[in-house]
Amino acid sequence: MDQLSVPTAPAPRGEDSVAPDASPPSKDGVAPAPHAPSTEEFLQEQASPEFGELRKAHRSFAFPLTVAFIVWYLAYVLLSNYAGDFMGTKLFGNINVALVLGLAQFLTTFLIAWFYSRHAATKLDPKAEAIKSRMEAGA
Repeated sequence: MDQLSVPTAPAPRGEDSVAPDASPPSKDGVAPAPHAPSTEEFLQEQASPEFGELRKAHRSFAFPLTVAFIVWYLAYVLLSNYAGDFMGTKLFGNINVALVLGLAQFLTTFLIAWFYSRHAATKLDPKAEAIKSRMEAGA
């Protein structure tokens, strides 16, 4: 029966070894050196009108929806605590107002996630990609 030998020391890192975090080489065999932006470049980009537009597009969507959902959630909790008779009102069969509003919480969570995904794909991602490309190019 043959036994497999297991190396006890790590393999030496020679010129032919590849680091696990290395970027793949380009088609001509030479790996492009990515531009590493400096702190000043990041601060300059943060002050740019394009970054301001990106931040405004995100905040004008995310903040109002967050506030609206928190108000909606707190209304549900307060109604559950202080309006038991209303929440216990049967709508049909064993389905009452509390159950319908509780399920509506899940529905609104998924709708907000879907709206945000759509908003990000159409408004945020193109602007962010343009900024990222500019920063990586060193422009």
